[in-house]
Amino acid sequence: MEVNEQARCRELAKSSSFYRTVYSEVEEVGWEHLVRLGGDLTFLSFRVLDKKGRVHIMEIQLDKAYPRVPPMVSADVPYIFNLKWSMNSRLKNLVQQFQEEFSFCIQHLKKLQGFWSTLDEIDRSLWVVDSKQASLAMSCRQIHVGNDCLIMLCININDPRSLPECRFMGSGTIVNSLRKTWKRNGNRWMSNKPFTENIECLLKTQLPRPPDKEENNLLVECGICYAQYLPIGDELVPKSGSGTDYTCENNNCSKAFHSMCLVDWLRSITTTRQSFNVLFGNCPYCSEPVAVKTNTTKN
Repeated sequence: MEVNEQARCRELAKSSSFYRTVYSEVEEVGWEHLVRLGGDLTFLSFRVLDKKGRVHIMEIQLDKAYPRVPPMVSADVPYIFNLKWSMNSRLKNLVQQFQEEFSFCIQHLKKLQGFWSTLDEIDRSLWVVDSKQASLAMSCRQIHVGNDCLIMLCININDPRSLPECRFMGSGTIVNSLRKTWKRNGNRWMSNKPFTENIECLLKTQLPRPPDKEENNLLVECGICYAQYLPIGDELVPKSGSGTDYTCENNNCSKAFHSMCLVDWLRSITTTRQSFNVLFGNCPYCSEPVAVKTNTTKN
């Protein structure tokens, strides 16, 4: 793309002083940093790396009267970029200013790195709604919690390891239960623990992982209840909201189940045998022998 954009920009530069100015200033920044160039050269975006190697996109909107009229600048950072501009300023000065936000504002940089690290952990560990649209400039994430319910987590930019603001969305009964559990366990939040671990500790359940992190990149439904995750509720602790955890050992079947569902199903079959805390029976699909522990529910 860099070669094509450079050639197009070079051709336009022959027709007006505005195009010549933009062409020469992009040259100064470096074509390798250019991400996008608008058709009339009034829009540009550059990639900038911070000290952690994260890529940030800086977008610049130019007026045809540029450089007499200052450009408009936006970037994927959770604060307003303060532009310093004069008639002698050039695009490279904008990029340098943006880089200086990372290089020299040490205290602010530390806060942002902690904030972004928290977002990285959430995006990596939990099932984020519209994860492709998630931005480093956004302080909120919508998380799937199973049973068609979502949590909106809003991270404190200045203290990203603190208890986040939380909003529950979904079925009234389930959401009310989640909200009560969150409120009841709020004092268990520990800023020195991993963010995901804290969330699951407060909700007393394991949250769904990203779809592309599931085994074989597939979401596996239980062969008995036909759901990917168990409902969320105190009566199901510690399995509340968990995914399938038992697979038939017959390679021609390999059907997945929630162990709790399989226990309930086996108990309904008169031919099932029990030895201590283990039930012995047959797979509901292939009839091959299965064995599952019964201590899967709350005592």
